[in-house]
Amino acid sequence: MSEEQAEQLMQQMQMLETYFSDLSQRESTFLNILREAVAAIESIQSLGKNPESDTLIPIGMGTYIPTKVSSSSKIVLNIGAGVAVEKDFPSTINYLEARIKEIEIALQDTAAKKQDAAARLEQGKAQINQLMQSMQQSKSG
Repeated sequence: MSEEQAEQLMQQMQMLETYFSDLSQRESTFLNILREAVAAIESIQSLGKNPESDTLIPIGMGTYIPTKVSSSSKIVLNIGAGVAVEKDFPSTINYLEARIKEIEIALQDTAAKKQDAAARLEQGKAQINQLMQSMQQSKSG
């Protein structure tokens, strides 16, 4: 392997490491969104079980407004691009469950890409180790 090929291999390894890091960050973001969606569904289900519930609404900086929520209340749901719609509890849960399925698919795709990148990184490290050994042998020989 020439010095130029070795340099190319090192550049590829750096790019792969960056890609792997990006995938890990994306995976973490998806997991956070997933947790948030599951928590929202649990909260809606809990509110729906009581005809009227006392709750606190966060308004920022650790301050809350006490309020009552009725199970017949509507939920305002941000559906993206700055658009929010009003839905009842079951419709909101259905919407969130559909988003969860999409996130799970994206998570699976990201995990597969991450696994592929890890395998390619291992392969590259093995090539670098072989290169280092052959360079040491040629120096000592």
